Amino acid sequence: QVQLVESGGGLKQAGGSLRLSCAASGRTLSGNVMGWFRQAPGNEREFVAAIRSSGGSTYYADSVKGRFTISRDNAKNTAYLQMNNLRPEDTAVYYCAARRGLDVIWVRASEYDYWGQGTQVTVYS
Repeated sequence: QVQLVESGGGLKQAGGSLRLSCAASGRTLSGNVMGWFRQAPGNEREFVAAIRSSGGSTYYADSVKGRFTISRDNAKNTAYLQMNNLRPEDTAVYYCAARRGLDVIWVRASEYDYWGQGTQVTVYS
């Protein structure tokens, strides 16, 4: 079992930056694909970014490509989402997720095994 805890959310003006962290406990993250998702009020949870267990391959939603960067530090059992040039449409609750098993990029929320509780990101113009 893996427990995930997100942190780093907050209120930012458009154009600003935030760095989200996802700290794991219970088991090592090193064998898991990590993903970040977000959910705005009234919307479904949507894929943001994912990174393979070694950190060598990443994938992004088109809406964040070039602005967000996913990374991980397996020694610290932590994953990150650096968010630059934030826009009001990035406002949502951000969740990190972990997937056991096959080390490929997964983009569907249903494919992930473990979830954090979420952290709110609000961007104002």
